[in-house]
Amino acid sequence: MTNRERALNILHYKDADRLPAVHFGYWGELLTEWANQGKIPKDFAGGIGDGGEMDKELDKLIGWDFNWNNTKGANNGLYPCFDSKELEVLPDGSKRVLNCVGVIERIKPGITSIPSEDDYTLKDRTAFEELYKPKMQFVKERINYEYFSTFNENRDYDRPVGLHLGSVLGSIRDMTSVVGMSYLMYDEDEELFADIVDTFAEMQYQCIKEILETGARFDFAHYWEDICFKNGPLLSPEKFDELCAKHYKKRNDLCREYGIDIISLDCDGVTEKLLPTWFENGVNTMFPIEIGVWGDQFEAARNKFGKNMLGVGGMDKTALRKDKAAVDAEIERMKRLVSMGGFIPCPDHRLMPGTKFELVQYYAEEIKKIRI
Repeated sequence: MTNRERALNILHYKDADRLPAVHFGYWGELLTEWANQGKIPKDFAGGIGDGGEMDKELDKLIGWDFNWNNTKGANNGLYPCFDSKELEVLPDGSKRVLNCVGVIERIKPGITSIPSEDDYTLKDRTAFEELYKPKMQFVKERINYEYFSTFNENRDYDRPVGLHLGSVLGSIRDMTSVVGMSYLMYDEDEELFADIVDTFAEMQYQCIKEILETGARFDFAHYWEDICFKNGPLLSPEKFDELCAKHYKKRNDLCREYGIDIISLDCDGVTEKLLPTWFENGVNTMFPIEIGVWGDQFEAARNKFGKNMLGVGGMDKTALRKDKAAVDAEIERMKRLVSMGGFIPCPDHRLMPGTKFELVQYYAEEIKKIRI
């Protein structure tokens, strides 16, 4: 069987000869570590694109079958973006930088995690109408029509390839900052915030429709939607449903018209309270199902939603920083989840610095021994 056949069969509750060894990429700092240790070529250091040729070469070195985050889509963010620029250098060496979506970030030297947010541009109706709304319109330049017109002939058929559906709220959270989103949504201008969501969503829907109308065919569709943290969602489930449910349904219905019946969604953090909005409006696959400090989220959700809930992820990646015993224990836990059907193990996010190359090789080898 091809890896594409394995993955699609498992997610359709059909037979497969074995599990595929699936991953979700790496922190750039980890690749630098591995390059400095002589584990991988130096030109892999710093970062490689998901699903690209270098990613596939690293798959061969490690033993992975494929990266789930292998999707194609449109330029469905702000178009054009804001020009990023440095605004100020502070006494401690950190910099205040206007980023490409209009948020002012504080960049600290030597820190590579998500930067803190100092301020934001999208604060009121004037900013939306004058600065953001023109950048949220559909234009033909968002789509590479030539690429998608020959997509079926040129794509890789050994591994699944997804259509990226964009983000209903996660990208808007990026534009407003968490603080700005909270003020707009609850205290300042609920009608404006709804207009922002609707305007952005309509453009993304048109992008998806244009791609599908080229005749390009995909194995699954996929959202990026980071809108939760370790204690739950960043907004109330009721408000999320009110703002977003109709947009998920519209996009997912379109996907199914074109034969795409696996629709996955990437949201970090504790997602439990938002699952009803997603699953009642056409999403059916959670990814990467973070373990975090809160533990396994897949089994409880499967017990609630039944076989309509599929999963890719759920493997505690921190085991890959420890030893074989920790990896073996995690593989045993994966076997139990796999036995429920409709589930493909995958490290629960990008592998971080300190991950041991040999343990990743060992995990990939062992996971492929599991028969379905």
